Amino acid sequence: MEIVWFKRDLRISDHAPLAEAARRSAVLPLYIVEPDLWRAPDASHRHYAFLTDALNELDATLSALGQRLIIRVGDAVQVLQKLHEETGFTTMRSHQETGNGLSYARDLAVKKWAQSQGIDWHEYKQHGVMRGRHHRDQWAANWHKEMYKPQVPPPQALNRNGAGVINIQSEALPAPAQLGLGADDCPGRQTGGRAEALSLLGGFLSERGQNYRREMSSPLTGEWSCSRLSPHFTFGTLSIREALQASEARRAEPLGKNWIGSLKAFESRLRWHCHFIQKLEDEPEIEFRNMHPAYDGVRENEFDETRFAAWAEGRTGFPFVDACMRSLQATGWLNFRMRAMLMSFAAYHLWLHWREPALHLARLFSDYEPGIHYAQAQMQSGTTGINTMRIYNPMKQSREQDPDGVFLRQWIPEIAHLPDHLIHTPWAAPDKGDYPAPIIDERRARKQAADKLYALRQTPTHRRLAGDVVTRHASRARPPRRFRGAKQQNPSHQIEMDL
Repeated sequence: MEIVWFKRDLRISDHAPLAEAARRSAVLPLYIVEPDLWRAPDASHRHYAFLTDALNELDATLSALGQRLIIRVGDAVQVLQKLHEETGFTTMRSHQETGNGLSYARDLAVKKWAQSQGIDWHEYKQHGVMRGRHHRDQWAANWHKEMYKPQVPPPQALNRNGAGVINIQSEALPAPAQLGLGADDCPGRQTGGRAEALSLLGGFLSERGQNYRREMSSPLTGEWSCSRLSPHFTFGTLSIREALQASEARRAEPLGKNWIGSLKAFESRLRWHCHFIQKLEDEPEIEFRNMHPAYDGVRENEFDETRFAAWAEGRTGFPFVDACMRSLQATGWLNFRMRAMLMSFAAYHLWLHWREPALHLARLFSDYEPGIHYAQAQMQSGTTGINTMRIYNPMKQSREQDPDGVFLRQWIPEIAHLPDHLIHTPWAAPDKGDYPAPIIDERRARKQAADKLYALRQTPTHRRLAGDVVTRHASRARPPRRFRGAKQQNPSHQIEMDL
């Protein structure tokens, strides 16, 4: 018998560990609910609800193949030790995972345990992230090489060649409260599971994605035109390889310019998805500390709890910022430019260190992907030292992305009565109702932040250390000619929902 440890790869298609185990032996599919991970400050009820959807569907799928999914609750090493005592298994297979610091430490502990017990633990690539020593100059080419490999077909059956069903006790999924997950009113949360992922992919490639390239920036049009696949990539109900190859197959059909351009943009962002995860794989510390050390101490000692609370609760007095936050709270989703604006506003206008705003957004994003999230939080806060600083003017964004105030009226009913020319700046209206006044002077705060950080960037020490960051993390090469399906896009706006 072999253990197939499912982590963030909740599917049976394009799943090399499952296919290889099924070819060789009887298979025990395992998922471990780890309470320590769910009590971490980046976890939330909405994440667990999406996971539950996916696990229930995966269990039904595996059961139809002959062996149900086994759920165990507890510390991973202790769970695996108990299973080892129950079954005597000597081989375990899983995908590599680039998660938060807790999952990284967990994998190190499991590796040490497996070695001590003589367990062969085989880890497989799930996408284009490279583990171990690699060179960024060849990264794009290696990514394409990995993504153009044939998809791994699912097994046709499990444990039916004389092995029989493995009768190992499975535990019930804990209730959210048992894991310390508080109430989370998210009525617009996306549904988890493989079936939903395939439905979204099909709808995007056949209809919704036609104007993706030009409509993804607005919260009004992005909800329809974006693929909405990012939480499914996070939990692995769909693989990046499946999405890329499906998009390229669609692009090979007779299509108009809008379709071609949109699909190329989508494929480019699939590559950027892995590009950012690679940063955390290479340097796990960026979850906790500034990517560029020159910014250490710049904001840490000036954290304003009142400003943070106003931002987190959607009551800053800037309608577009607050509408975006309230929408995110209710749905778990926001288009990429608006996510970037939320982080930028917190870091520059409110002068908050990126760590606490990043954790708040992590809990709200249904598609929270640590590898993308922390690199992007730092990028939007100006602490990478190598990316252009983008300090979003919230009134300018509001007028450009929601000129008629449709989005504002939907999420801020307090100002719905205002005419179009005042809804973006309600403080100028004679009657702004119960909506709060702006908590800062936008122009002055923007200038003060820019002056501080631009001055820091001019120092020789900053420039020297920025070169080290470029060496470790920058994208410096285009893919080989035969892989050049899409022009590289500037990823400077992206946070998880870049798709």
